[in-house]
Amino acid sequence: MSSIAELVEFINAGSKFIIAGHKEPDGDCVGSQLALRSALLRLGKEAIVCSAGPYKRTELRNYIEQFESIPQEPDGTESGTKAIIVDCSGKERTGELHEILDKYPCAIIDHHAAASHPPSTPQTPVYVDAAAPSCTLLIYRLMTALGLQLTEEEATLLLFGLCTDTGFFRHMTEKNAEAFDATAEMIRRGASPKNVFGIINGGKSLNSRILVGNILSRTKAYFDGRLLISSETLEESNIFGFESRDSDSLNQMLLSIKDVEAVVVIRQESVENCTVSLRSIDNINVAKIAASFNGGGHKNAAGLTMKGDISFVKQKMIESFSEFFIQ
Repeated sequence: MSSIAELVEFINAGSKFIIAGHKEPDGDCVGSQLALRSALLRLGKEAIVCSAGPYKRTELRNYIEQFESIPQEPDGTESGTKAIIVDCSGKERTGELHEILDKYPCAIIDHHAAASHPPSTPQTPVYVDAAAPSCTLLIYRLMTALGLQLTEEEATLLLFGLCTDTGFFRHMTEKNAEAFDATAEMIRRGASPKNVFGIINGGKSLNSRILVGNILSRTKAYFDGRLLISSETLEESNIFGFESRDSDSLNQMLLSIKDVEAVVVIRQESVENCTVSLRSIDNINVAKIAASFNGGGHKNAAGLTMKGDISFVKQKMIESFSEFFIQ
């Protein structure tokens, strides 16, 4: 993997940049993209942010208009354009942007421990730190290496991403002192933890609470209560829509139950497909399970997509978790 110095060289040698993130972006992805764009613009570069969406999280609503779904760029490498992918392992995770990004020299900035990261070269550096609690922390390091002090807007975007991926610091440990040092600098530069908390957790609809109640009511326990599995039906997806989903609150409540070590929430997105959210505490590596179904994520937070209905997917999840719970 590349050092941050190689990433700085990649940026200094370019004049135009496309900054892409993964499909179904979250606050860490969006915060990373927008803060990096701001930094590049301040360096005199041209930069745009792109995402294939969809934007399923209510806290992203005020940022959506800043993104392009398809970059309007001419002639590939002849245009002098470079691409930077943040918060994911490679081009394939960007969805419909994949083929467009193939035209350009492409750097990657990621904090996921994925086996699918491409080889790193000086022309296409891959900067990965799986120990970092958020991608925005890597963007903070990069901006510091570029000699930039944070603006208030950049500090807020970086704190937004950091708080998204750490559950507002709930998932951080004694190993994360650097992140708290960075947080202090973000606050000194004008980021308000109170305001960021409001962005992430405020503005929820009554329907979001009804939906959480429905999902909680059908939760079942397996392996002596160590695994909880619940689901959102296709009918609920159609009635309540993406904006009523509040996965963080739901997972927080389920993981707080005594003896629970892992949580699975299956959502029937269409007649043929389900998405699966996986969360765990401590030693259960849900990223390993997600990867076995071509998904991805972190040790304690991951996701995947699978063909089939809720009943089929539930059985697959029970079988997958049995390796952790049956000795």
